Amino acid sequence: MNPTVEHKPNGAGSTPRRPLRIAMLGSRGIPHTYSGYELFIGEVAPRLVSRGHEVIVYCRKSLFQKRPQTYKGVQLVYHPNIETKVLGTPTHTMVSMCDVLFRKIDVVFVVNLVNAFHCILPRLFGKPVAINVDGLDWKRDKWGRFGKTYFYLNAKAVGRICPKGVITDAHEMRRIYLEEFHTPNVCIAYGASVEKAKSPSVLRNYGLEPFQYYLIASRLVPENGADLIVKAFEGLRTKRVLAIAGNANYRSAFVDRLKQTNDTRVRFLGHVGNADHVMELHCNAYSYVHGHSLGGTNPALLKALGCGNCVLALNTRFNAEVLQDYGILFERDPIDLAAKLQHIEDHPEVAAEYRSRAPQRIREAYTWDWITDQYEELFLQLAAGEDPTRVHSSLFPTPIVDPEAITAPAEVSANIEMAISRDNSHHE
Repeated sequence: MNPTVEHKPNGAGSTPRRPLRIAMLGSRGIPHTYSGYELFIGEVAPRLVSRGHEVIVYCRKSLFQKRPQTYKGVQLVYHPNIETKVLGTPTHTMVSMCDVLFRKIDVVFVVNLVNAFHCILPRLFGKPVAINVDGLDWKRDKWGRFGKTYFYLNAKAVGRICPKGVITDAHEMRRIYLEEFHTPNVCIAYGASVEKAKSPSVLRNYGLEPFQYYLIASRLVPENGADLIVKAFEGLRTKRVLAIAGNANYRSAFVDRLKQTNDTRVRFLGHVGNADHVMELHCNAYSYVHGHSLGGTNPALLKALGCGNCVLALNTRFNAEVLQDYGILFERDPIDLAAKLQHIEDHPEVAAEYRSRAPQRIREAYTWDWITDQYEELFLQLAAGEDPTRVHSSLFPTPIVDPEAITAPAEVSANIEMAISRDNSHHE
C-alpha cells in the first residue's frame, strides 16, 4: 500500500511561483459531463484560479444553451464549430487557437491527441504549449481507417510539435510514448473525489434500488467492453439488474447490437447528464464493472473507486496500475468475468470489503489537489522556459505511484480464482 501523499498547496517543484495566464482548449467546455476531459478541466481549472492564476476555458458554443462568462472563477469563451463525430473537436480547437494568438497567454494547454497538429500555431508565435494525449486513440474501433491513421500520425509527430509539453496519464502510456514514438513526456494522472451517497431516492428515476444493481458507466463504444459484460451477466444467477449508464453521441451499430439482448435484467439508462445522479448511481451500486481496454488512467474507474464501489475491471496494465489490490481484474473472456461476478454475488461480504477499501486508493494517489499540484508545477516550468520532460517531479521516484509495484492485482486475482474454484467444487 502506498502512503497517503501530503499535498503542497502552493504547487510542487522548485520553479518560483508567479501568477500565470493559462488557456485550456480541446474539450467541449465546462461545466459538461460527456467525457473525462470536461470532468478534469472542471476540477483543475478552478483550483488553479484559487491559487492566483487566470484561466480561460474554450467551450463549444453549440453545446451550451446558457453561456455564463465565468464558472467558479474560470473565464469561459464560446466559439462555433462543425458539430459532427469527426469534425467537432478539431474545428473548435482550430477556431480557439486563432483566438489564443491574440491574447496575452503564458501557457496554452490542449487536451486530446487529435489536436496535436493544431499546436503548431501557438508555437510559431512563441507561446509555450502542453498537450494531454490521453489514450491509444489510433486503436479505437469507433474510428475508420482514415481516423486511426490520422491519430497515429498525431502520436508520431506530437513530440516534435510539443517537445517540452507532452503529458501522458499513466506510467504504461508514458512507456508506450517513450518506446514506440521516442517522445519524452510527463506522466500526470486524472483525479477523483471521495464521495458518499446523499440522495439514494434519485435511483427511483431510473427504476433502481440501492445495491440491487451492477453498474456500467461509460460511452458505449467497442473498446469499452459493454458487450463482453452483458454476455457475462446473462449467465449470472442473480435477481439484481445490470444498469448501463451511457451511450454513443452518434448512431452506432454497436449500441444497436447491445440492445438486442433478451435478458430483461439489462437496463439501458442512456446518457446521464446530471453529475449528482452519476455519483448516486456509483455510490449505491452493488458492483461497478469496467471493460475499458485502451487506457491510460480512466476517469470512470477512478470515480468508481472514489464512490466506494466493488470494482471489477478488465485486466490491462492501465487498469492494474490504478486498481493495485483495491479491486478484481477479469480476463477478456465472458466465462472468466461471469465466474467472478458470481463469486461476489454469492459472497456479499467480499463485495462489502472491496467497497469499504476502495476510496483509500484515491486518497493515496489521485486526489484533485495532488493532480493540480502537478499541473501547476508543469505550467510554471513551461512559462519559465524549462523543460518539464526533464525536470518535472513526476519523472522521479515518489511515494505516489510505483509502476513496478503492480504485482498486487495478480495476487488478488489468484486468491479470487482459488475461491471461485472452491465455489465450483461445492456446486458440483
